[in-house]
Amino acid sequence: MKQVKELLHLLEENSHVSRKTIADMMGISEDDVNQLIQELEDKKVIVKYMALVNWEKVEENDHVTAVIDVKVTPKRDVGFDEVAERIYRFPEVKSVYLMSGAYDLSVTIEAPTMKEIAQFVSDKLSTLDSVISTTTHFMLKRYKHDGVVLTDKDDDRRMVVTP
Repeated sequence: MKQVKELLHLLEENSHVSRKTIADMMGISEDDVNQLIQELEDKKVIVKYMALVNWEKVEENDHVTAVIDVKVTPKRDVGFDEVAERIYRFPEVKSVYLMSGAYDLSVTIEAPTMKEIAQFVSDKLSTLDSVISTTTHFMLKRYKHDGVVLTDKDDDRRMVVTP
């Protein structure tokens, strides 16, 4: 189990690292690494390999992100799962999380414009039977995502000298 966690942390940090490098870092054979990865993919522990893109640096960025707080009425015998599934099936939806606190679900969506996000909320999301209310928050700037700092702030580590 310790090897599995170590492998997962390595892949989570950089999924492009070679299998040979992983084997060297973990002190096991490359065949063992390949077998472990295959098992984790088969069990859906590893679901997908992704690139983290800083969309603010893309010149023709047609990318608006919104986080929507959704209050719902859970259904008998299935709780929040059924409404969450209906929501995550929309292609605009990037993530859905069950939350504790003032609202039940946190839904992240992406669209080319704010108007399209507003239309999604009014035409698709708020019309679902179980949805009681929504609150939409538009993402204005990303500073850090998945543990990676996205800003270009130049870290000047010199000591400040004052009289």
